[in-house]
Amino acid sequence: MKAKSIKFFSPQENLPKSEVIKSKAKPAGYISATGKIVLPVAALEELGIEADATRFKIGTDQGKRKINTVYLIPSSDDTDTFELVKSGRGYVIPLAIILKQGGVAFDTTKYTFTATPFHYEDGVVGYELALASSEPKPAYTGKPRGRKPKAVEQEG
Repeated sequence: MKAKSIKFFSPQENLPKSEVIKSKAKPAGYISATGKIVLPVAALEELGIEADATRFKIGTDQGKRKINTVYLIPSSDDTDTFELVKSGRGYVIPLAIILKQGGVAFDTTKYTFTATPFHYEDGVVGYELALASSEPKPAYTGKPRGRKPKAVEQEG
């Protein structure tokens, strides 16, 4: 007798869609109009960051002109590191000059980011902040592609 191919289900597939989306949402934050990276307390707890004790080395992709991703690497050194500063309902890292030089127009456009943990070297877990602009993509104004439409003859 031939073995049957059976598709098995998981308990997550039986949950309503809203609960599935909530469980898979990544910790998020935003860049303020004054150039500060704002990390809400809930995002810090979800990432497992102790705000008062952790200092970060901050970097971006080498060789890129515009900053699209900011990397936070926890460090125990006090040199060349940034600390989280308590502000309102969350913690901030002031980076106005670095972001401005990297082409992030935070004063005119609202930027948000999602934080994704990744493995850096020597077992250190860093955080990748992928920036996303809330401004809609500008309309394409370049040359139209493809065949030209046939001319419609008009009777007159």
